[in-house]
Amino acid sequence: MSQPLTLTLARKAPRTTQLFISLILTILLVLPFLALLPASHPLALSTWMLTLIGKILCYAIVAVALDLVWGYAGMLSLGHGIFFALGGYAMGMYLMRQASGEGLPAFMSFLSWSELPWFWWGTQHFAWTLVLIVMIPGLLALIFGWFAFRSKIKGVYFSIMTQALTYAGMLLFFRNETGFGGNNGFTGFTTLLGFSVTATSTRIGLFLATVAVLAASLAVGFALAKSKFGRILTAVRDAENRLTFCGYDPRGFKLLVWTLSAVMCGLAGALYVPQVGIINPGEMSPTNSIEAAMWVALGGRGTLVGPVIGAALVNGAKSYFTVAMPEYWQLFLGAMFIAVTLFLPRGVYGLFRKGEK
Repeated sequence: MSQPLTLTLARKAPRTTQLFISLILTILLVLPFLALLPASHPLALSTWMLTLIGKILCYAIVAVALDLVWGYAGMLSLGHGIFFALGGYAMGMYLMRQASGEGLPAFMSFLSWSELPWFWWGTQHFAWTLVLIVMIPGLLALIFGWFAFRSKIKGVYFSIMTQALTYAGMLLFFRNETGFGGNNGFTGFTTLLGFSVTATSTRIGLFLATVAVLAASLAVGFALAKSKFGRILTAVRDAENRLTFCGYDPRGFKLLVWTLSAVMCGLAGALYVPQVGIINPGEMSPTNSIEAAMWVALGGRGTLVGPVIGAALVNGAKSYFTVAMPEYWQLFLGAMFIAVTLFLPRGVYGLFRKGEK
């Protein structure tokens, strides 16, 4: 069984690895405060750019979460978009309640609803919203994973089932009668914890929170990879039948990392919504989940850091090409994926171990 690439690099050059991570973390912590500089200052950062980087960092959290289940446990999920969207919707419910005050959210008034549905109870409280952000994606993943792993579904069948799960969720949330805004979703947010969502100070706070969650996700991932649990996950990926023969039950290990990954995605979605200003069923599109798998593959599966690089490269390139070459941006992204597949089979992060077997 092969060792995780990040651990191999960390053992060979622990000081270099620590310095690199510390440098990137310092840059990300200082970066949002550049938005406070006057627009004429050469180092000034626009609110638009701050929001874009914050959005990419949210995607990076999703990439790390997916790498835990695919890179380490060998379970390719094509449905992580539903966990991301559920966390976003939980935060969106709170933001909609803040915007509507004592009345009903605007879309409910438009649809002639007379009262809030029962599942909206308590969403005006931020503490309960945090519980929902963690509980809803985690509970769905726990139930789905329990049945899937109990039935020993794996490989391509597992990927298809996760894709069907997110597609079913998208179709459900598209319906107006479900109470989640239908096709339009949630938008028109005004305040978060009493602060204006559009204020620069709020944007900075959300950016720093995103950096903190990303750092925590990486820390948890490295801690798991270094532990006996991580070694067992690697065994699940490489030789699950042999692991079972040795007396281990892989179902519990797979279920734990699967649920943890879903919770990470929920947190990413919750941070994404107030920064971008909208959440709709399109976030559950299977295409988004497939794209997340591309981030992980491009950056380097089973490395934790690689998926972060992949998410940044893909989404940064998408943001640039959609503006510079709106008619051809998909061709450029496709060419990038093909080039990485042909010349960097171990992903961009694999360049750091060039020449190794």
